[in-house]
Amino acid sequence: MEWVLVVICLALAVVAALYSSVGHGGASGYLAVLSLTTYGTMEVAWLKQHAWCLNLVVAAIAFYHFHRAGYHIPKLTLPFIVASIPMAVVGGYLTVDGVIYDLLLSICLVIAAWRLFITNSTDSVGEYQPRWGVAAPVGGSIGFVSGIIGVGGGIFLSPILLLKKWATPKGAAATSALFIWVNSLAGLGGAALSGQLILEMGVLFPFVGAVLIGGFIGSRYGAEVAPQQMVRKLLVMVLIVAATKRFYELF
Repeated sequence: MEWVLVVICLALAVVAALYSSVGHGGASGYLAVLSLTTYGTMEVAWLKQHAWCLNLVVAAIAFYHFHRAGYHIPKLTLPFIVASIPMAVVGGYLTVDGVIYDLLLSICLVIAAWRLFITNSTDSVGEYQPRWGVAAPVGGSIGFVSGIIGVGGGIFLSPILLLKKWATPKGAAATSALFIWVNSLAGLGGAALSGQLILEMGVLFPFVGAVLIGGFIGSRYGAEVAPQQMVRKLLVMVLIVAATKRFYELF
């Protein structure tokens, strides 16, 4: 079984590198990888919680790099986060299993990919700061859905930020990284409150080591090396991969 663990860790590291390059934690990718292994037979709650833990590691590294590079705008991030926290707790508290879970996640990923595909403009310069009355409902809705399906919400927030021209690709990455970290922690909190917290540290530790390496490499590339439009193209790739994988499993 040791070689199987090595393969899984390598796959998780690649996912972490790709997702962190656009400021994402990678939960949807981790869920896809684990679903192809014996871990795919575990309960939905188990998968969600372990994906959230990996999100905490990778999103923190991604936020550090994009923030250090000067792309984080606190005024933009705050309303999304404030509204998302309680809703992510509620979503993490709920139990959604089987076909409903798979269908909900697949639909959300496709919507996110489509929203970004239709963002063809290259002048997303972050000129339009959203009002609290606009940003808060968006953040709350994403937080709730993220809590239910076990992701951090970056795959939904990033396309919206770009479509509405609220941020540049790297600005969206910085905001999404912090948003994902907060939502992942809130989702775990909701799971703990509902008595569903079932983390296995022996399984989690090697996974954390893998995503730590991948997340560092990917986020540093995205924040300090890749041009803005390359980050946007990487985000498109992330969403396509995630959506395709979920639909394949569904049908």
